[in-house]
Amino acid sequence: MDPVIAAIRAELQERSDPAIRESSKRFFREPVACYGMKTATVTAIAKQHWKEVSSRDKEEIFSFCEELFLSGFLEESFIAATWVQAMSDRFEEGDIAVFERWIDRWITNWAACDTFCNHAVGDFIAKFPGHVADLKRWAGSKNRWMRRASCASLIVPAKRGKFLSTVFELADLVLSDPDDMVQKGCGWLLKEASRKHTSEVFEYVIRNRAVMPRTMLRYAIELMPEEMRAEAMRKEKKELN
Repeated sequence: MDPVIAAIRAELQERSDPAIRESSKRFFREPVACYGMKTATVTAIAKQHWKEVSSRDKEEIFSFCEELFLSGFLEESFIAATWVQAMSDRFEEGDIAVFERWIDRWITNWAACDTFCNHAVGDFIAKFPGHVADLKRWAGSKNRWMRRASCASLIVPAKRGKFLSTVFELADLVLSDPDDMVQKGCGWLLKEASRKHTSEVFEYVIRNRAVMPRTMLRYAIELMPEEMRAEAMRKEKKELN
């Protein structure tokens, strides 16, 4: 084990809080391994140790990130995600294969998925937009976290008004997904897209209201004006009756 990884784990252990560790469990249905600390504390630790590794080769840093993901601890996955995003100016197209492998093998909860995909993978897609094709492929994965990742990876670009057509294509691909974690991820994506494209997202929701899961619909319309939300919910009830 590299001394940097050893130092990180020692600090995480030292600063762990049993009360936070116990309270964190209520946010997850599945068992989650965590040290127990606030996200701001983890971010500070990640940034502190980034100074020690930032000058190393990208491949070596990726190997550190892989070791952190492999541990299964939530906080270690957050540190890995922070480090990967910090290398966005060094991203190359082939890196998407590495990211896909990490998600498929070691992402096991919504927090690890969103923290990694919202920023690190989102930055990659913004740099190499042609790889939205990979996100569409992920949407058909047997792994629920890959399917959520397909939507979570466009959250930040969608918030900025980008990739609207891809947002709708991804939504089409997971529209009938039975997993509520995927439904919430897609609803969140539509919600963020609605910041810049309210009418287009509203029209998409109304057009698909008969098949769109209620969870997805409610997330998607959350930021819309009250009259639009009321109309979407009225239509939903009408279809259900």
